[in-house]
Amino acid sequence: MKITLKCKKHICIGILAHVDAGKTTLSEGLLYTAGTLRKMGRVDNGDAFLDTFDLEKERGITIFSKQALFSWGDTQVTLLDTPGHVDFSAEMERTLQVLDYAILVVSGADGVQGHTQTLWRLLEKYHIPVFLFINKMDQQGTDRKKLLEEIKGRLNENCTDFTEMGKDSFYEGVALCDERVLEEYLETGEVGKESLCDMIQGRKLFPCFFGAALRMEGVEEFFDALAEYTITPEYGEEFGAKVFKIARDEQGTRLTYVKVTGGSIGARMELADEAAGWQEKVNQIRIYSGSKYETVQEAGAGMICALTGLTETYPGEGLGKEAMSEKPVLEPVLTYRIEFPEDCDAAVVLPKLRVLEEEEPELHIVWNEKLQEIQAQVMGEVQIEILKSLIFERFGIEIEFGTGNIVYKETIKNAVEGIGHFEPLRHYAEVHLWMEPGEPGSGIQVGADCSEDILDKNWQRLILTHLLEKEHRGVLTGAAITDMKITLVTGRAHLKHTEGGDFRQATYRAVRQGLMQAESVLLEPYYEFRLEVPDSVVGRAMTDIERMYGTFEIQQGADGSAVLTGSAPVITMRDYQREVTVYTKGLGRIYCSLAGYRPCHNAEEVIRETGYEPERDTENPADSVFCAHGGGFNVSWEHVREYMHVDSGIVMKERTAGEKKAEEEENEAGQASSVQEEEWIDIEEIDEILERTSHANRKRGEVSHKGITGRKVRALTPKVTGLSKPGKKVEKREKYLLVDGYNIIFAWKELSELAKDNIESARGRLMDILCNYQGFRKCHLILVFDAYRVQNHRTEKLDYHNIHVVYTKEAETADQYIEKFAHENHKKYDVTVATSDGMEQIIIRGQGCRLLSASDLERELQRAEEQMKEIMEQKKGE
Repeated sequence: MKITLKCKKHICIGILAHVDAGKTTLSEGLLYTAGTLRKMGRVDNGDAFLDTFDLEKERGITIFSKQALFSWGDTQVTLLDTPGHVDFSAEMERTLQVLDYAILVVSGADGVQGHTQTLWRLLEKYHIPVFLFINKMDQQGTDRKKLLEEIKGRLNENCTDFTEMGKDSFYEGVALCDERVLEEYLETGEVGKESLCDMIQGRKLFPCFFGAALRMEGVEEFFDALAEYTITPEYGEEFGAKVFKIARDEQGTRLTYVKVTGGSIGARMELADEAAGWQEKVNQIRIYSGSKYETVQEAGAGMICALTGLTETYPGEGLGKEAMSEKPVLEPVLTYRIEFPEDCDAAVVLPKLRVLEEEEPELHIVWNEKLQEIQAQVMGEVQIEILKSLIFERFGIEIEFGTGNIVYKETIKNAVEGIGHFEPLRHYAEVHLWMEPGEPGSGIQVGADCSEDILDKNWQRLILTHLLEKEHRGVLTGAAITDMKITLVTGRAHLKHTEGGDFRQATYRAVRQGLMQAESVLLEPYYEFRLEVPDSVVGRAMTDIERMYGTFEIQQGADGSAVLTGSAPVITMRDYQREVTVYTKGLGRIYCSLAGYRPCHNAEEVIRETGYEPERDTENPADSVFCAHGGGFNVSWEHVREYMHVDSGIVMKERTAGEKKAEEEENEAGQASSVQEEEWIDIEEIDEILERTSHANRKRGEVSHKGITGRKVRALTPKVTGLSKPGKKVEKREKYLLVDGYNIIFAWKELSELAKDNIESARGRLMDILCNYQGFRKCHLILVFDAYRVQNHRTEKLDYHNIHVVYTKEAETADQYIEKFAHENHKKYDVTVATSDGMEQIIIRGQGCRLLSASDLERELQRAEEQMKEIMEQKKGE
């Protein structure tokens, strides 16, 4: 198949519809009309041109978005076919980011459905011009006039029947859609083509066409209108591209689908995302049409292409001049525990699911450390069945999904200032955030209102990046936060000691500290529904909706039926379709679409059952770290304001006059005592401070006391609660033991023999041994395994009982990970590395860390075990 890339006009069109509206059939009709296909395929026959995957052919539904390239006259069209089922709406939504125009297919037999309205809202959100094709008009009982009235009433009153073009009533209706066009019509008596094109592109006019795609009725006329009334968008010379999809071909090659929005992209061109911190070279540019593709050396503005060679891209990413796309509106609302076969290691499966996650936007994979299980957040039951088939097909693993739960979210009701400070030795960052409630459905909005004289612009950008790079957890149930506006108001960096990671810590802690102060609200997903039932059971339907904590409006339908429209929580409506079928004896129908998140109807019950304790969540601390006596100390979130180094002034503005006066009196009364006081520090404390700073790499006992031996040293220290008292030793550095997993396994005879039969068993045995050791020695123990040969693997950090287990990312060995950790942390912590790798030992010694060979570690474990036995014997004797 030859792909022509040169035409006078090029447009990118997406085709959308609710399920079973005939969307794929219309796509086949357009391709057949354009001459791309010799014969039209059919969904029910499994030979549709764009349903290329076996699962799609088996199920008879579109699951993945695909593209086709064809020409009609002097117009080149890139057609993107999207899934129609609500469970795959996220796949459809990410495609909207790159469309010039959209075709919305409405079934003439079913009319406007709930999902049709959801699609319409999304098209409005992304400002995409729309052509409507009302399909299946050959079916008995369809009424063009009534359908057009319904479309005008439920979608937009400017939806206009273009098959009436040429009649005075058509031009009169079009002229009423825009004042400028009305003046043109009054002067000339008609509306020109240019005006029609401008109105369509500006979403002031929505052309409607009627036909039957299966019988090719009205398809060619519709195609002519697409070519006639569309305009190629204007693109600049500066390079820009939007990433909207990640996929893999049959050989496993990673494909990054982009739309070029400015300039051009060439093979071997280097692309970068400074915010994400990557720079890679494009190997190949592919232009797909169905399952086939053609490689090109360059793709110009407006083209949709697939790039190979990029490993760090993600859907929604902006390249060049393009900013990151908005967060999707449609997100998973159900969460399920994934159940694996007994011989399947979750640590091995997790990176494989991560690969699938980046390809499937409606799938979110979550590792629950507390429960030590993998959970999947999905859109619905149909998607679950597809995922089970996909995982078996791709990875050969048969999985099951446990009982489903709702994905809750959290927001706040009042505005607060969140403060985060991170200052262990030789690190420094402080961040102040103003956090206020946002509009429902707005997600997390970030901005800065901070002078560059106070905080450099680069640091401000970094803080905003940290705000968006992760899902911040709420304090009610640990659910993700949403619908919130977060503004950076002030902060502070240190010229010498501040590093990028310091602001990450300070930013996370500031968000968390703000949430702990705020009045939080638990949110749950809601459905918008349209319920059609016979008049005889309308009372039952109304009672059910009230029981499900829903709200509704009722109107009379056709042929003795009633129509109830409204909204209700997803959790109460999940299985209601079956009930409707039963009590209406198959005569009732219900259509549901996601309406976003609203306050939870049973928040107290959910919070109580979750049992989440925010102050025990060590992964999301609200406390801050300050520095004194050469070491960091923790300050709980409620006292951070007393220690902060910068005052934003926001809270001061909101204090009452009485509070200000009381504070002034307190300051005056304590003025004398606030002066720095003399405190005496003994020699042992000085030893500790010196050893933890400039002499950290020396052996104990080598610190020189020349000039201070035998006398006390006076130090000036502020009198602040929580600092070390005179004569008290400064807390020693935390101990970390890093173990090179495979090096130890193959060095120990017992584990080496076990590894010959089953490497997973050897890994598990080593993990159990180290768990016992950590429980006795109470150090931080990190066990590191190589995963550098696992394709597309990202660094995974798991908690196994009381130790941390790390699987390195692709192309990174355990040696490299340990060396990096030692380099970054040897000054903060007392680091010991267990390995018999000679080169690694040299590097680790150069960092000033302690070393244990494999045999040393084995002997140390034996000693620890003997000591544990002695202690147990002593306890028995008592």
